[in-house]
Amino acid sequence: MIHALRAFRYRNFRLYFCGQSLSLLGTWVQQVAMSWLVYRMTGSAFLLGVTAFASQIPILLFAPLGGLWADRFDRRKLLIATQALALAQALVLALLTYSGLIEVWHILVMAVLLGIVMATDTPVRQSFVYELVPSKQDLPAAIAMNGFIQNAGRMIGPSVAGLLIAVSSEAFCFLANGVSKIAVIVIVALMQIDIRSAKAASASILHGLKDGVVYAASLLPVKLLLPMVALVSFMVTPYQALMPIFAAEIFKGDARMLGFLIGAAGFGGSSGLVYLAARKDVRGLTQHIVFGGLLAGASLMVFAESTLLWLSLGAIMLTGFGIILVGMGTSMILQTIVADEKRGRVMSFFTMAFLGMGPLGSFAAGALAHRIGAGHTLFIGGACCAIGAAVLWRQLPRLRADIREIYLRIGVSKP
Repeated sequence: MIHALRAFRYRNFRLYFCGQSLSLLGTWVQQVAMSWLVYRMTGSAFLLGVTAFASQIPILLFAPLGGLWADRFDRRKLLIATQALALAQALVLALLTYSGLIEVWHILVMAVLLGIVMATDTPVRQSFVYELVPSKQDLPAAIAMNGFIQNAGRMIGPSVAGLLIAVSSEAFCFLANGVSKIAVIVIVALMQIDIRSAKAASASILHGLKDGVVYAASLLPVKLLLPMVALVSFMVTPYQALMPIFAAEIFKGDARMLGFLIGAAGFGGSSGLVYLAARKDVRGLTQHIVFGGLLAGASLMVFAESTLLWLSLGAIMLTGFGIILVGMGTSMILQTIVADEKRGRVMSFFTMAFLGMGPLGSFAAGALAHRIGAGHTLFIGGACCAIGAAVLWRQLPRLRADIREIYLRIGVSKP
């Protein structure tokens, strides 16, 4: 467990951890409030999928541009800018809701705007961690704890949102998210970071993006692991968009039940991150990624068919654990092996796979659930994920040999 705390030796990382914890908690409070507000206004499973699609599809489209900016400009200033834009979006949403003028199309537009901000913010945050922890030996713990922030927000945020909606309103959730962004802007501004020399930006944007694609395609771990991450994102993570249906129709609950269910997945994901952070180094992660894919798929199939609350909570915890083994395990490997001048772009491709495929899956899941039901939809997704993990398992010998060679070259492993 001591290995998980290594990154906290650095003041900048401690500040970053506190600031991002507040920011992502606020983001999850808003995401759940948006979903609940749409479902309360319409009762439509399809519109739940559309809402999730609207908030995340910009990540698939714009994340590479965010990654290119992260490689060319001051990442701290970019992070402050994205948080300021997220603040503005949250305040507009709160104002519309408090005034009683809110309509579904307003929520969809605000969701798209937030997605565009996140498309830049996410690869910037992921590559920014490298600047906060000078020692490569401590980097895996920092990457895992960075993921822990996201999943702690997923675990705590829905429960907080459920309570806030019950005692106040969705509008207060949006306002709380805006306040969290003010806090993180102040905290990031307090960091003491050496200003990096400006990146050569004479090449065009298209040339810069092409350069990143060519570099990523030359790495076997990218070619084999990112498709697995994308499969999990497309087939498994749409459970989040459909969760209000399980909360309201299967378990006859309200926003608090929704918070418990999503919070259980967040608890499983956070447990997975603590497990990854406690590892001494990145060696041996490939088999954990395969196991995570199998676990996420199988447990989602159980959740899809369960009508027992205790079994569903346990199953969705395992789903969250498996998703994190795949996603953050891949992130730890990639951040270790990629060159710093390409880090933002490679991590933007990871962002597209891990977060960008989610909206397509949510849209497809919402449409399919409208026809065959939410349970059958998630069961199919879980089965496809398990099959994909089995395919990756057959590639393990080749993948492990290639990664071992890279680790020897960069000094992670010794001959």
